Amino acid sequence: MGAKIIKYFKQLSITRKVILILITILVIAYIFCLPRQLFHVPYSTVVTDRNGELLGARIASDGQWRFPPRTTTPEKVKQCLITFEDRHFYHHWGVNPVSTGRAAYQNLKNKRIVSGGSTLTMQTIRLARNKSRTFGEKFIEMILATRLEFRASKEKILSMYVSHAPFGGNVVGLDAAAWRYFGHSAEELSWAEAAMLAVLPNAPAMIHLSKSRQSLLNKRNRLLKQLYGRKIIDSSTYELAISEPLPDEPHPLPQIAPHLVSRFYQERNGKYSVSTIDRGIQTQIENAAERWSNEFNRSDIRNLAILVIDIQTNQVVAYCGNVNFKRKQSGNQVDVIQAPRSTGSILKPFLYYAMLQEGSLLPHTLLPDIPININGFTPQNFSLQFEGAVPASEALARSLNIPAVTMLQKYGAPKFHTFLRQIGLKTINRPASHYGLSLILGGAEATLWDVTNTYAYMGRSLLQLPQTECSLLLSDSENSEAVTSAKTTDIFQPGAVWQTFNALTEVNRPEEIDWKSIPSMHPIAWKTGTSHGFRDAWAVGVTPHYAIGVWVGNATGEGKPGLVGARTAGPVLFDIFSLLPPTQWFKRPGNVFVKTEVCRKSGHLKGRFCEETDTLLILPAGLKTEACPYHHLVTLSADETHRIYENCANLEPTIQKSWFTLPPVWEWYYKQHHPEYSPLPPFKPGCGEDALQPMQFIYPPMNARIVLPKQMDGSPGYMTAELAHGNPATTIFWHLDNTYLTQTQDFHKISLQPTPGKHSLTAVDSAGNTVTTTFYINPL
Repeated sequence: MGAKIIKYFKQLSITRKVILILITILVIAYIFCLPRQLFHVPYSTVVTDRNGELLGARIASDGQWRFPPRTTTPEKVKQCLITFEDRHFYHHWGVNPVSTGRAAYQNLKNKRIVSGGSTLTMQTIRLARNKSRTFGEKFIEMILATRLEFRASKEKILSMYVSHAPFGGNVVGLDAAAWRYFGHSAEELSWAEAAMLAVLPNAPAMIHLSKSRQSLLNKRNRLLKQLYGRKIIDSSTYELAISEPLPDEPHPLPQIAPHLVSRFYQERNGKYSVSTIDRGIQTQIENAAERWSNEFNRSDIRNLAILVIDIQTNQVVAYCGNVNFKRKQSGNQVDVIQAPRSTGSILKPFLYYAMLQEGSLLPHTLLPDIPININGFTPQNFSLQFEGAVPASEALARSLNIPAVTMLQKYGAPKFHTFLRQIGLKTINRPASHYGLSLILGGAEATLWDVTNTYAYMGRSLLQLPQTECSLLLSDSENSEAVTSAKTTDIFQPGAVWQTFNALTEVNRPEEIDWKSIPSMHPIAWKTGTSHGFRDAWAVGVTPHYAIGVWVGNATGEGKPGLVGARTAGPVLFDIFSLLPPTQWFKRPGNVFVKTEVCRKSGHLKGRFCEETDTLLILPAGLKTEACPYHHLVTLSADETHRIYENCANLEPTIQKSWFTLPPVWEWYYKQHHPEYSPLPPFKPGCGEDALQPMQFIYPPMNARIVLPKQMDGSPGYMTAELAHGNPATTIFWHLDNTYLTQTQDFHKISLQPTPGKHSLTAVDSAGNTVTTTFYINPL
């Protein structure tokens, strides 16, 4: 075939060859004359909720309100445009010879351009080229218009036109015009509104809302009359349409979830994005946030952020990055959801979970709540009190700091640091040694986004759903990928999560509101946190439907005395939950627990001498934990305990009794809160358990490193050593570095002024029992 064509071409005359070559060149030029992308303009960033309702937008980089291109044109707008601009739109190939001829005749007759004769296709080309209106440019538009007709459908051409047509001022395109002039979407336009927008692109500079209003109204009504004459609208619709007034001035665009819109503006500039936000829930959340913000402002607490995740769909349904977005002060424009903030106690449930899952803790194991000093780190509870020993579940729910630190010390800070990174806390990015044991008390920073997502992971594990980071984006004009995505993980196991959530549901902190007293409130696993210096207040709650995170504080980092999670973020959290539908509590996971006997007093596995026990469901890993070390078998008189102890030589008859005994320091504080606790009476020599140490140093602990601050006169300061004894009335003899100091009775405290370096402090009671601790005084 190719050879025949070449042979035929060779047989042609030179003139015919030239003509054929020219025709071929013209055909090729015609085929490739239209750019692949017709419009090269920046677009506004537009964000809608899950149902397509506008949340907000950001202006395009050229200062125009130009929404991303549409794919369809509303029927009313289509009928108005075709009737007004191009009645034969569906019947020509881009150029209407009759309209073009009529326009040429009118222009020649008047010796000026009075009619363009352009079709909608030609006008689309003119909008894309944005060239001066000359006869030569008109000819180019005609050629390109016919080429566009070959490439695109009529509907596509119409949508390109309405997306880029000028509508006066800096308003470009149908969508921006509908929102700016009428305050709603193009799909909701009335016939009068559609007719007004149809006539605006014809002369947007001459006809505007602020000038020539009568001319605009006349044009609109003439178009409506034409629609009525062509029986596109009926008489009643026509009468109602012409009675509608023109809008007075442009409407401001919606400002719903403004921080989310700004986030999309940064990540997806110039895109049309359908978010996962539920506009109804978002509006309720923003109203509640504004109400609470007004309350907190009285205490000079200016910022508030709320994140609501539907854990069943794994989507964010409300995103309140801050309050008072329009006020460009006090950090109101900071998106706190994405800002790293000190975590306070909000990470404690993750440690509780990890230790349950590993089998190094049972849900109600007694933990020490006593003064501790770990290489100079001396954590304190929020109440500044000590209770001696507290069940782990209660320590978690009450957010006690000292039990949490001892848990982390046992579990290992490096291992916990790795775990936090695995579950998605991306901003904890320094080495574990940087945080140390303070990691569990707010020594690290995390974002409300990551923290709430991680709690949502836990909830999704109980629903047996993939534990992936939640989505903010449903779809956009190009694809349906999520803005945020993560690999599917199964880091949380349902058994330990169930036990953790139970601890967070059943026990309340004393200073927190009692949500059980609110009849309409459904069960919630929740936790609060307060950072050092009262700079950040947190509250996170989870139900089978929602995970909600709340942060309250000042974006500038100022601390305020009343900025406590339980008093600020906690009430906000419950207010938000009250706005959402209640749900049934999580179902207990099946086939993950084993039944076992646990000591009722210590929470440990049942020991040899434990008499009061409970049968509990625990994880199989918990079977390797330590049996109760606090019950001992003691030989007692069957008559009167204290009298028999004073006559130890005549223990006739005798019985053996299990006795619950805590270490001396634990006991010192524990019995102050538990009057039912019965300490062992003092033993006579040879009558007691030699293994039970009757005394223990409260301070300083072994290997403590201490800095003594200078006094006002510049002299070295003092430290106070304290000791707990099972029998406070006994006499204690104190020795520092083998040098006798003094003796104490009842209250075993002494003041010391040791020199820098290593020291050994020894205490001996009147029965000859001895205890020693070593400490170091660091020079200033």
